[in-house]
Amino acid sequence: MEFGGRAKVLKVIGSGGQGIVYLVEFNSQKWALKWYDVDKIKRPKEFRQNIKNNIQDGAPSNKFLWPKYLTKENADGTFGYIMELKPESFDSFVDILNTYKLVIDPLTGRATKQAVRFQSLYAMVTAVINIANTFRQLHRAGKSYQDLNDGGFFINVNTGAVLVCDCDNIAPEGSNFGIGGKPGYMAPEVVRGIAKPDVQTDKYSLAVVLFKLLFRGDPMEGEKVVKDVCLTESSELRHYGQDAVFVYDPDNATNRPVRGIHDNVIKFWRIYPKYIRDAFILSFTQGISDPNKRIIENEWQKLFIRLRSEIIQCVCGRTNFTSMFAKTDEKTFRCPKCGTEFATLGFSNRENRMPLYVGCKFYKCEIDPDCDDFLTVAGELVENKLKPGVLGIKNCTEDTWNAKLPDGKYYPIQPGKGFPIWKDLEVDFGKVTAKI
Repeated sequence: MEFGGRAKVLKVIGSGGQGIVYLVEFNSQKWALKWYDVDKIKRPKEFRQNIKNNIQDGAPSNKFLWPKYLTKENADGTFGYIMELKPESFDSFVDILNTYKLVIDPLTGRATKQAVRFQSLYAMVTAVINIANTFRQLHRAGKSYQDLNDGGFFINVNTGAVLVCDCDNIAPEGSNFGIGGKPGYMAPEVVRGIAKPDVQTDKYSLAVVLFKLLFRGDPMEGEKVVKDVCLTESSELRHYGQDAVFVYDPDNATNRPVRGIHDNVIKFWRIYPKYIRDAFILSFTQGISDPNKRIIENEWQKLFIRLRSEIIQCVCGRTNFTSMFAKTDEKTFRCPKCGTEFATLGFSNRENRMPLYVGCKFYKCEIDPDCDDFLTVAGELVENKLKPGVLGIKNCTEDTWNAKLPDGKYYPIQPGKGFPIWKDLEVDFGKVTAKI
């Protein structure tokens, strides 16, 4: 290793376009070592120095599997770096898109398929929020990922937690070391060769990643692309660069999804609410030719925080967004399957209303406009342990709230305490108020 000690190579973990990843032991701890085939790197000296700079700068957050230590550079110019291992509870984005992973049976050596699916709709939307947030953190640090694709993430399908991997191509804005990106994820201007990867091209690639996770398909693969039986380099240039057409471009129907091929996209496009569809339409129409029209990470984050707050988990088992439930009035949703009705909580700082059901949660960022914390629960709808059927909101923060009770007076709600919900409930969280 560059600063002393030796890493013992134990086995191969995987390989990619730039080199091989090994399991190693260093300082009595297991790590992942990425070892480069320097012949595949355009400017290896500068590339290595950039990794060294990234190590010194540190990761933007703990959501990145960031380079930790460099190896010494061998006489032939080869080198590598070590990083933390992916936790066992995380699965690759590729496996999630495929809905399964191959697991080797240690006794027979045979590979068997094991399902990889999100435990809940809630976990999936939380993963989308996390992905948008990681790139917000990266770009705020003045760096771009440059090679954003389906191989760049590990996700915990139970919680929606995200880890960004393959961080070695990350570079300061304005720098590029020869990486272009993966076909289907690259921004059109990179495909056409008229621009190098940067923050603006990251935004396009991010939109592709989000679309693939939510709609389980390629935003540019429709009828027009399917007609090309074999996608050659020239046809990829045309379909993803020179003449890229979004499958749901409202002004160009030449590349619509094809039934029997793109059934997931067709199905899910109907399910997501209009404001989510509109964001992708903007990203993949005006955003194709004008990078300034691409959705910024903070806007994606806000959109998906709203989307998560609109999930309803009905007692009959139906789980979906409010857009897929009937409305009895402006403040009440009804399950189309069993008829159960859901009251809603309206917050003073946003236009949408949050449906109320046992177990639903709202987060710190939703009751404090100055807070960016979308993972810490602020409040949860719970059932009274002593009075079954009586529902209330529990204060999960460290702050005292004020709730207007049926007598018309406000009472303090201490941390850890709760209050019942009723028709005219009003709650003052401090910077935000809410009403049933």
